[in-house]
Amino acid sequence: MNTRSEVSIFRLYLLRAMYAFMAIGLSIYKLPAIFNPPANLSTMGSVVLSVLAGLALLAGVGIHRPLKMLPLLFFEFLWKAVWVLAFALPQWSAGQLSPDAQEVLINNLVGIVLVPLVMPWSYVFNHFLKAPGDPWMKQVALNQDGRTTGSEA
Repeated sequence: MNTRSEVSIFRLYLLRAMYAFMAIGLSIYKLPAIFNPPANLSTMGSVVLSVLAGLALLAGVGIHRPLKMLPLLFFEFLWKAVWVLAFALPQWSAGQLSPDAQEVLINNLVGIVLVPLVMPWSYVFNHFLKAPGDPWMKQVALNQDGRTTGSEA
């Protein structure tokens, strides 16, 4: 089926807006620390900044190829949902959520709400869940009498 008929132009623009939101937001709020890192930046802090820089760059690719980069949105949704469920909610319910964690919680909730809203769910179902997976081994071509052909044997 033609991608154009599966996903509306409006939905493609919503996806592009989501990727732009990610790329611009990360570029403004996180990437400056890569070029001018704080003196007290921990090793894990530098890893997080590097991962976020990679996300920002890939989100830029998503603006151009919104359907091919859908796994990036899956990742964006899943890591935020895991953080909220595994870390923020238990701390919040115990009354121990720090002010900086509250800010992260709000930012993550925005992503958890927006990503499912822009996702082209029928396309996701047809191309990621319903479609057959890639082969696990090299396929061997057989000729008409059932023997292997060429150097693939």
